[in-house]
Amino acid sequence: MRNYKLFIALRYLRSKKKHKGISFNTIISIGGVALGVMALLVVLSVMSGFHEDLRQKILGVNAHLIVMNYRGPISDYQDVIKKVSSHELVRNVSPFVLGQVMISRGERAHGVFMRGIDPSYEEETTTIRKHIKSGSLDDLKGNEKGVIIGSELAAILGVYRGDEVNIISPVQEMGPMGMIPRVRKFRVVGVFEVGMYEYDTNLVLTSLGAAQEFFRIGDRVTGVEVTVSDIYRAGEVREAIPGLLGPGYYGKDWMQMNRNLFSALKLEKFTMFVILTLIVLVASFNIVSTLIMNVIEKEREIAILMAMGATRGGIMRIFILQGLMIGVVGTLIGVVGGYLLGYLINNYEIIKLPADVYYLSHLPVKMKLSDFLIVSLSAVTISFLATIYPAYQAARLDPVEPLRYE
Repeated sequence: MRNYKLFIALRYLRSKKKHKGISFNTIISIGGVALGVMALLVVLSVMSGFHEDLRQKILGVNAHLIVMNYRGPISDYQDVIKKVSSHELVRNVSPFVLGQVMISRGERAHGVFMRGIDPSYEEETTTIRKHIKSGSLDDLKGNEKGVIIGSELAAILGVYRGDEVNIISPVQEMGPMGMIPRVRKFRVVGVFEVGMYEYDTNLVLTSLGAAQEFFRIGDRVTGVEVTVSDIYRAGEVREAIPGLLGPGYYGKDWMQMNRNLFSALKLEKFTMFVILTLIVLVASFNIVSTLIMNVIEKEREIAILMAMGATRGGIMRIFILQGLMIGVVGTLIGVVGGYLLGYLINNYEIIKLPADVYYLSHLPVKMKLSDFLIVSLSAVTISFLATIYPAYQAARLDPVEPLRYE
């Protein structure tokens, strides 16, 4: 009878009546654990989905890493590109020019960043091409007066493709009447929509030559954009920049530039995990109450087992096994339910979102194996801890009292 503990634990899960069904208290306990696990997995998957979508949008506009010089614009950027490209993780390198300007149309004006790019490199360095709704990135090639603006900025200015806009530099130049702002006319050759308000309102793209001429930096560039083979190893390339290029040069990777945003999302995900774990904790109280009721109901059976030679450790293991089975079954049901619900939400777009507010047509879901493992382990651990007190009470039972009047 080495396996008598498992046999008795399974028997105690059933109803005390003659039919062989599972007791109502056991079903409630399993359901509580399953509901808690399912809710926790769905929420964590949605948080991961938002994190993934946000990362894709950021990298859809920005490179994985930018290299700049503390002294200002880089003059020998072709040599810089060659040296950075020698790193084993670097996939592509492209020069860029970046500066703050004001863009206006009629009486409407808005402060933006103007980025000068080389369209021939841009296909590899970022995925901005797929976000262009009107026109093409290639329209900037050989066009020193063309710009591509964000959809929100186009709405603010009231412009369409083909319209002219004024780009105004905050740096003044000498004119006949003294110092005046530098103003140039550009034609809108395209409109992009990334899906993030900050980019769609505050970014203007133009050719590298047009930006160099407008900011009057000659053949120099602000820095170079770097694409790496593994986005999560961009930090390794960043740390290698001073060694590759010498003093004065430094790198900033995409995680550094968006640290506050991703830290907030990570903290929010952890907070949701802690809060929703309380659901599993509440379910664990059902396990405690079920086991305590079993101990009270089975006092006579426990006394008989002790009289037949069962040890107090064996009695404890019976009730620990009983609680663990409730926790494991509830966890398995919750994992399956959470996966199915997440799959349905993501693939059938059950929960719709207003695209003009969230830039998403449905709730994004990203199911990660690590989330499922952590939640499952946490639920089983909580279920195990819930069994300790009732099992200890059962082991302390004096076998004489229940059998005294038998």
